[in-house]
Amino acid sequence: MDRQRVYSGSPWEPKVGYCRAIRVGSHVFVTGTTAVGPDGKVVGPGDGYVQAKRCFEIIEKALGELGARLNEVVRTRLFVTDISRWQEYGRAHHEAFGDDHPATTMVEVRALIDSEMLVEIEADVLMEKR
Repeated sequence: MDRQRVYSGSPWEPKVGYCRAIRVGSHVFVTGTTAVGPDGKVVGPGDGYVQAKRCFEIIEKALGELGARLNEVVRTRLFVTDISRWQEYGRAHHEAFGDDHPATTMVEVRALIDSEMLVEIEADVLMEKR
């Protein structure tokens, strides 16, 4: 099966050896995505909502490059450094998906790759036939 990959330009992609998203057939898998701006700096330090919103912007762009859309996401995983802020992340999640609710998991982790990062989000897509 053919594989299509997209890269976001994250400084960690070449160092760790991964892509932002990969499409295999009708399946798209988006790697853990954090709130990094075009300049490589963390967007919204201290603000879980802003960071989650930025993650979904990056995810949406990667999906678009592979011919997929946010409303085709079937599962998300949110890794957060402070679960007590779940409403901030949840608000951005709800705004990203509206009434197209994917299955989701949110778990607290001890830390992410940069101490300013509060959330990392993965997404899985099963593309609809077009």
